[in-house]
Amino acid sequence: MRQPRLSSVVERRLLVNYRLAPQAAARLLPDGLRPQLVRGHAVAGICLLRLGDVRPSWAPKAVGLRSENAAHRIAVEWDGPHGVETGVYIPRRDTASLLNTWAGGRLFPGEHGRADFEVRETPGELRIAYTTRSGDTRVDVTVEVTPELRGSELFDNLRQASLFFERGAKGYSPTAAGALEGMELHTRAWRMDACRIVSAQSSFFESLPQGSATLDCALVMRDVPVTWRPLPTMHPGLPLARWAGEKPR
Repeated sequence: MRQPRLSSVVERRLLVNYRLAPQAAARLLPDGLRPQLVRGHAVAGICLLRLGDVRPSWAPKAVGLRSENAAHRIAVEWDGPHGVETGVYIPRRDTASLLNTWAGGRLFPGEHGRADFEVRETPGELRIAYTTRSGDTRVDVTVEVTPELRGSELFDNLRQASLFFERGAKGYSPTAAGALEGMELHTRAWRMDACRIVSAQSSFFESLPQGSATLDCALVMRDVPVTWRPLPTMHPGLPLARWAGEKPR
């Protein structure tokens, strides 16, 4: 099913980033995708996202919805029709919204697990925790907003980190049928702030082989209007032309 173009406001988008061993990242990816490396490391993380005014782009803001969401992501690259493309592979999506759970694979790409969120947020500090209803995924993150990005081994400064994630705006999620559904984030108001990680726990990353995942940095985006544009579905194992929707010959 072709997802519609959506409009929304990113009320808060917290990216908690890990350095991941390339071999560990590769084992998590479907055919056709490979880890995007930065200084010899794969880049992975948790996106903790609160969206407001979510609606089809043609609909008025009055019908927009608000929801708390999360995604575990791995930065990837693949060979597209015009060269190497970059984005993120999202093996796990979770949401507090019953509607989003239903809409996963219909209005939004990929299936969404249901989760309960606990959020404490001020201009200078954020704590976001959630546990899935199935009990198989738990996250608890606390960060402080800072003027500069410090301590990262992936990025020299905030500008460099922000540009990396801006260029990785395409996101693909797996479906039960084995395809990869995608959407691309578009905005003319891209801006991010640096954060210091006070504490971070993720059962997803903690379940990887010891030493595979190391916390690196965190960034936050707030109050940014965006649109989400559907991408051609990928079918791992099929020729590239079929990914773009060509009819088989």
